[in-house]
Amino acid sequence: MIVFKRESKQRQDAYEAVFTALAHPVRRRILLTLYFEGGSMTAGAIAKMFEHAWPTTTRHLQILESAGLLHHERQGRSRRYRIDRRRLELVRDWLAWFSKDPG
Repeated sequence: MIVFKRESKQRQDAYEAVFTALAHPVRRRILLTLYFEGGSMTAGAIAKMFEHAWPTTTRHLQILESAGLLHHERQGRSRRYRIDRRRLELVRDWLAWFSKDPG
């Protein structure tokens, strides 16, 4: 008999937002780039690392931010993005279901 702990609607929505954001390879590369650059970069510095038009880069950043994976702070005319590692714990939590014996 499998006992399934039902997640709250809020948690289900958080999973959906995070996995949707991570589904795109460019957004995963943005997160990796931020990580390897110390976890924080300006939007302009991020955009220079990719061959996309500025609106495409900002759209990816907005999706990552709305999923809670990034947050930004204003520094003059620039935005500095940082990874929110707590939000990435949702991925680990969800994957942990598969490390348990279902029986």
